[in-house]
Amino acid sequence: MYVRLNLATNPQLSHRRFYVGSGLIGGVALVLFVALSWHYFSVRKAEADYRGRSDKVGKEMATLEGQKAELDRYFARPENHNIQDRAKFSNDVIKARSFNWTKMFMDLEKTLPSGAHVLHIEPKMDKGSAEVKFVVGTSTPEAEIELLKAFEDSRSFSHVELFATQVPRTPGSTDAMTVEFSAIYTGI
Repeated sequence: MYVRLNLATNPQLSHRRFYVGSGLIGGVALVLFVALSWHYFSVRKAEADYRGRSDKVGKEMATLEGQKAELDRYFARPENHNIQDRAKFSNDVIKARSFNWTKMFMDLEKTLPSGAHVLHIEPKMDKGSAEVKFVVGTSTPEAEIELLKAFEDSRSFSHVELFATQVPRTPGSTDAMTVEFSAIYTGI
């Protein structure tokens, strides 16, 4: 049996810790390298897919813009100008018919307090809601305050704007006051 003895003046240094530490660090670096490489290639693939879709959408947009320009040129001709006017009129009629006037009058009936009645009403369609101008007669000045408060607190009517409050000038009128105001009916 042989025993290894170091007869040198300095003992032999073991580099085992260095090799193990280097191996561990190398292993961790290898795992990180593989993970980052996988991430890099997946990001590149996603970017390539995105660029492909973006190019496709860009081509479709160019095609649609060309079609729009062609249609604009077609409708800009003087002989086709009447078509636009008729289409606008038809769309306005369709919008006015699709508005639920019955519901508006039912909500108006719920909103009007006792002692107030409608003398004149003038609805006007505006972007899915109706701006309504009212002339309402009230039996007492307190009913006028109740009327305005009821419209301001209403969920169906908003943007109440008071125009005038006056004593009626017609003889034989039973109203103490007439109130002229406008409100926007949203139909909620």
